Amino acid sequence: MSGNRGPRRARAEAFGAIFQLERPRALVFVDRTMARRRGVSAEMAKDLWRDPDADGDLGKTPLSAPLEAHLQLTNHCAVGCKGCYTGASPTPAAGEWGLEQWKRAVDELAAMGVFHLALGGGESATLPWLGDIARHARARGLIPNLTTSGLYGLDALLPIAGLFGQINVSMDGLGQTYAAVRGVDGFSDADAALIKLRKKKREIGINVVVTRKNFADLDALFAYARQRRLNEVELLRFKPSGRGAAAHRTLAPTDAQNRALWPVIAAAVKKHRMRARADCSLTPMIAHHEPDPEMLARLAVYGCTGGDFLVGVKASGQVAACSFAAPPRKRPSAHDLADYWQQDGAFGAFRQWKSTPEPCRSCRYFSLCRGGCKAVSAHLAGDPRAPDPECPRVIDFARAKGDRRSTLLPIVR
Repeated sequence: MSGNRGPRRARAEAFGAIFQLERPRALVFVDRTMARRRGVSAEMAKDLWRDPDADGDLGKTPLSAPLEAHLQLTNHCAVGCKGCYTGASPTPAAGEWGLEQWKRAVDELAAMGVFHLALGGGESATLPWLGDIARHARARGLIPNLTTSGLYGLDALLPIAGLFGQINVSMDGLGQTYAAVRGVDGFSDADAALIKLRKKKREIGINVVVTRKNFADLDALFAYARQRRLNEVELLRFKPSGRGAAAHRTLAPTDAQNRALWPVIAAAVKKHRMRARADCSLTPMIAHHEPDPEMLARLAVYGCTGGDFLVGVKASGQVAACSFAAPPRKRPSAHDLADYWQQDGAFGAFRQWKSTPEPCRSCRYFSLCRGGCKAVSAHLAGDPRAPDPECPRVIDFARAKGDRRSTLLPIVR
């Protein structure tokens, strides 16, 4: 941790502690010895350090609170993308929370020790109080980040862009590929939004949902990001939720594309000197190429961390393990998250990943991958506890057992 501007915040955990750095922007996980050296005392840790076997063992138990919360501030959006993960509607839905309710939720998250907020929608840039909630988050010590389509609300967003840590524009392809993936021709408007936002701040990037229709353009998207002087490309897996459930068979990458994903990303990063981030659900595709597990652990490359490292909150305030999961049966509210977080059985299959059957259980990446994406398993296998049906290793396991059916059918019953 030398050579940086020092920790901005610290939070004790059973394995040790988490430090938030300002430069470089990072969350650093350390064991108890290093935590003590950096000023975290046993008194600050309270009961978290009671189990000596948990020292340095990230993953033995869920975190004391999520690292980040993904807040779907609204389900209102006029774009109508065919793969929308929420099924957003141009008509505002009844029961959506307003500013005061979201402020109370931010207070709850801050009290828990959450570090980041990922604000999205729908299209949150159209909300007249978006700046208010970002300011409130800042006042409570949370860093608000934002995802926007760039197609609506830009005039209101530009004056408040500085309130956000990172702003990413959804860019699922260049030119006509954008329209082929999203079902709407919005590339030129999204491109114009990126140019204007980049003039306001440096921390502007793109979110790219990887699909079979834009896979061949991934290198070009990295080149585009470099040309626009963006600071990151965030790669997201296509999830079968919202309208995306109906579009999954036609938009999800093929098995061959999933197997080729990591080499394509690595080559593009090196060629275009762009920072890339991959969402947790892409970990099975990375593990397929057998990188050093210890290196992945040091880089905090984990699979499904819903209900542990992160939590999702719907526009109605209901909590879910992630943005793509249905709320638990108890349908907890973000106002009561701290209580629900500590309950036995909270978030169901998401926290019970250690019970995932073969081929996951004997895989050397299991403690990192955690069985893959639960949202994909729920949709394709009919059970979130099943191994990720799109994982190359799971597919190979099924073939070795003589399962000749489509890999989109349930593998585990």
